[in-house]
Order: sequence, then C-alpha cells, then structure tokens
Amino acid sequence: MAIKPNGKSPVTSDHDEKIMLFRDVTPGPHETQLRFRLIHFWEAWNPLKKTLIGLEMLLIDEQGSVIQGFIPPSRIEGHLPKMKPGSLYKLNNFYGSSNKTVYRVSDHAVTVSFSWNSELSVLEDSPTPFDEDRFRFHSFEDFQASCDHKGDLYDVVGHMKLVNGQHVLVHVQSYDGPVMKLYLWDQAARDFCKKFKSYEGTPTVLLVTTVNTKSLGGTLALTSMSSSRVFMDCDVQPTVDYFSWLGSNPQSAELVNAEVVTKRETLTIGEIFSYIKDGSNKEAFFECTATIDDVVHGSTWYYISCSGCHTKATKGPTSLMCSKCGKVNISGVPQYRAQISVYDNSEQAVFVLLGDAGFELTGKQAAELVSSYFEANGDQGVTQEVPFPEALISTIGQKHNFCVKVTKHNLDGKSRSLTVTKILPLDTSPVTESSGGNYNPATSEETFETGANVCGASKTSVDPAEGSKRNGDIGEMGKAKRLKRGV
Repeated sequence: MAIKPNGKSPVTSDHDEKIMLFRDVTPGPHETQLRFRLIHFWEAWNPLKKTLIGLEMLLIDEQGSVIQGFIPPSRIEGHLPKMKPGSLYKLNNFYGSSNKTVYRVSDHAVTVSFSWNSELSVLEDSPTPFDEDRFRFHSFEDFQASCDHKGDLYDVVGHMKLVNGQHVLVHVQSYDGPVMKLYLWDQAARDFCKKFKSYEGTPTVLLVTTVNTKSLGGTLALTSMSSSRVFMDCDVQPTVDYFSWLGSNPQSAELVNAEVVTKRETLTIGEIFSYIKDGSNKEAFFECTATIDDVVHGSTWYYISCSGCHTKATKGPTSLMCSKCGKVNISGVPQYRAQISVYDNSEQAVFVLLGDAGFELTGKQAAELVSSYFEANGDQGVTQEVPFPEALISTIGQKHNFCVKVTKHNLDGKSRSLTVTKILPLDTSPVTESSGGNYNPATSEETFETGANVCGASKTSVDPAEGSKRNGDIGEMGKAKRLKRGV
C-alpha cells in the first residue's frame, strides 16, 4: 500500500480502495476516498455583493469525527442533486484547506473542499455504522468567553418559554446553568415555528445548533445562523436526555421566565434627556417620534471600516489597517455614521445614524453612495471626504419613528448625541422585545428581523455574518485609493 506524501496511511478496503479517515485529513490535495454521513448543508452568501460564496457542509465519518465541507459555486450544480441530509456518501479526490478562523462549526483544523476532479456518490450497503449526528455542547463560561469574537459556533440545549406568540425570542437554560436569551432568525425561526405547531401539547425542550454568542444591548445572547438547525423534545438523543432530566427536576423549569421582556417605551426627546439626567446608570432603548431638521454640517456622514470586523480602519503609510484584527492592507467598506438634527414638541437633539439605520432612512447603502460619488466625479475636487449625499439631504422635513439607544457615553455625560439603531414605520405600533434590545449598532452588517410574526414569515434573508465568513474582501470597492481618501 502506497504512503501518501503527507505521511498518512489511508485505510485499504476489501476492494483495495484507499480510504482516509477525517482524523488524517491534512491541507493539500488528496487522491483518496472519504466515506461519511452528510449531516447538514447550507448556502453561504456575500451580504454586500449578494453573491453565493459556496455550499457549506457538516460531515461525520465512521469513527464519529466531524469535519466541515465546502463546495465552490461553480461546482454546486454537479453535486447538489444527489445530496440529501442524513445519507451516506463516498468522495473521491478532494482538497484539504485550512479551516476558517471565524464561525467554525467543527473542531477539525481542515475543511474538505471539493476540487475539479472530486467525485461524489452514494455509499450503498455500508457494513460500517455511521453516527446520525454529533453536537458541540459547551458551558456557559465558554459562551461567555466567545462573546462577540465571531469564532466557534456551539450548540445549545435547554428548556424554553416563548415570550410572545409573535416573536422568535426564546429563553433557554442549559441544565443548572444561567438563563440565556436565544434569538432565532430566518430559516431557523421558520423551522422552530413549524415544529412548535406540529406538537399536540406545548414542547418544552429546545436544541439549536451552531449559535453565535453576541452582546445585544449589553446582555449575553445567542443568535441563530444560516447553519443552525432546530430540534425539540424527543427529536434527537440530547433532547430526549434533557427532557428526562427536566422531568426529574421540575423546579428548574420555573427559573425560565419572561419578566425581562417588556414593551419598548415611547418617550419624547425631552423625556429621554430627563432619563439621562436623573442619574440612571442603565443603558436603555426607547422609541421617539421626531422630525429631521437638518444634517449636521461639518461632520462626516460615514466612516471607512474593516471589511472583516467593521471596526473603523486606520490609515497606515501605504494602506488601511485594522487595530482590532491586527491586519494591514485591509479592504475598506464605507459605513453610515451620519449626524442629523431632529426635533419634536419638547426638545431638539442630534441623532447619530449607524449602520442599517442609515440604509432604512435613505434606502441606499453607504458603500453605494460613496461609490456613486466617485464614479460621477472621479478624482476632481476630492480632498478627504465625500459630501453629504442627496439621499440624506432629501430626508430633511421627514418625520420618523426612531429607535434610539441611551449609551454609557450619554450616562457618563461624555456625549449628548443619541444613537439611532433602527427606524420604524410611523403606522406600526411598538414591538415587544428584550429590554436589552435586539440590535448591536457596533455590528452594522448583521441585520435581524424583529417584531414580525415568524409563523407567517415568507422572506428568507441570509445571515450576513455567516455569508461573509470566507471572504475577507467583501467590501472591495475596486479602487482602493479612492476609498482611502475617505478615512
């Protein structure tokens, strides 16, 4: 039997086929065979360019080892028709690529990537048993340590309580650990609703895979991704085990309650300032109806961010750098940070539009407006920044229902400007949500559906964070020199 150049010896079957186990997969091309069960697959999309990055997969071999798979867009059509979650396959020829550093769904350091000569076929009558699934459960401390790091996506199991029939916010408690809030979006929300309705009684146990740990409104929360799957009560062995444990520990069910879920309070600008002056030390979200009086001249309406983490990029000697990622020569992406002057019957204020709030107001992405300006003007007359676009100026005189956040800077007296995280329709009553808020203005690329009846949801939007995990240049504008001038 031949030894592979990487030093690993493939297993030889009765038919002298070279079969490699997942534990032996290393970076580089492999002219050998993998045998596995396809646990799950999902699409990864670039949220800015609206292009398909590829098909991601979760695979398990006969030894119970789990690895991630990837099919480039040009090769999906040739393999997708034969792919079915739960089925067994054999894959001849593949390329081992280093696992990504963000949004990992397996512990293996290598990803199985389909190459030009990859051959996928159904594994018939396998004498070797394959596990049905494998989960990655971690402690509350692990979730806490990975918060906002965009690293590993873990699985969570616990008992739940719906806070409102029209919301996808679920409270989860993992055995005797602290209660955590779980937000379900898009396909995961639809799957949850479908399963929930299929039960004659009310299900009590919920398992969601590959959740992302985020700080939402200063509170630790878990959010579903495009890779997430939903299980309940007796769907899989972990939910069966938890269901049995819950039956023996009924007092634990009482620890989950919806008291922290409140109606987001509607205040005037004057009342918001009073809240700040009253000495409260708690960040909060409020709704406020106000009219736009003007844009704040002398301020910059956008900033150039790192395409990976969306932190403000810094200008180096020859390129853009990211202090958070520690990378140099990064791709810059324009993001909204527009200051507008507003008023109501009680007071005037300056609102700062961040991320998607700017898009909700103008209907235009910041990157689109910056790109359009340079296309129309070239380098003539360009100094350091793009002037306020007409899309923003034309909103003067409009009345909107703003969701604003009172931040630590407001409470400490360092800033009087209020951050706008979302713009709501005037004819829509305030939604019910967590008092901690469900939007993180520091992460403008991650937009969530809120206040919608998930059971009737028909729009599928891809999780932007998940879609961007393989492409560090999602914000590439084509002409780096022009973007750098906006720093």
